[in-house]
Amino acid sequence: MALQESGEMYLETIYVLSQKSSTVRGIDIADHLGYSKPSVSRAMGLLKDEGLVKKDSEGFYKLTEAGEILAKRIYERHTVLTKMFINLGVDEETAAEDACRVEHYISDKTFDAIKAHMMKYGS
Repeated sequence: MALQESGEMYLETIYVLSQKSSTVRGIDIADHLGYSKPSVSRAMGLLKDEGLVKKDSEGFYKLTEAGEILAKRIYERHTVLTKMFINLGVDEETAAEDACRVEHYISDKTFDAIKAHMMKYGS
């Protein structure tokens, strides 16, 4: 299934927030991304329909198994690309911003090659 960039951003955000706290609310997602709560609610509905996110009885969002697999892949792309850009001499803020853009469009083949290179030569 191919998600749009915005869907990937939501999944990655839930994943990142869930690493810091056992509960993720819609307002947490909205604050992290700088989006309105209605926009987040709409997106969460779409991701729930795709089977990637679920909302528990207390209103907290959690990734499904499929959602977590995708979110981890997106987050890995973000971290590997950020490290690569920093190793190339880009400042940390710019590296993270650029990695966020690239992570959604780079092919699996190219990412795998970058990852292998970083594991061999990068830190």
